Amino acid sequence: MKRLIALAFSIAALSALSVYAGEYADITIKELKTDMAAKKVTLLDANGTESWQKGHIPGAINFETSGKDLAKVLPKDKNALVVAYCGNPKCKAYQSAAKAAEKLGYTNIKHLSAGIAGWKDAGEPTEAGK
Repeated sequence: MKRLIALAFSIAALSALSVYAGEYADITIKELKTDMAAKKVTLLDANGTESWQKGHIPGAINFETSGKDLAKVLPKDKNALVVAYCGNPKCKAYQSAAKAAEKLGYTNIKHLSAGIAGWKDAGEPTEAGK
């Protein structure tokens, strides 16, 4: 009986973790570059203004400064691809941007888990904020 309870608890815990971990599908750098080249993506940088000004993925929107006006900078099509990112795979700041887009009705939201650190490590270009 104790084993059954322990097994049930383990299954419940793993299920809860997998639901949380999979809240937003991950997108690879290669996939993102393809979508960027095809102009099929809106990027939300959730690293904060100082980081965004130093260097962000080209075309990324500074979520910190556009948070209140996010609806104005996102595409009209609620099925359009929106990708949120922050610093690296351990960073969770992207969730605020992703959830804000979701709250506005966007349904195709992904997470670049590599973040800006992975983007730079892959030798990809960044642009400074204006």
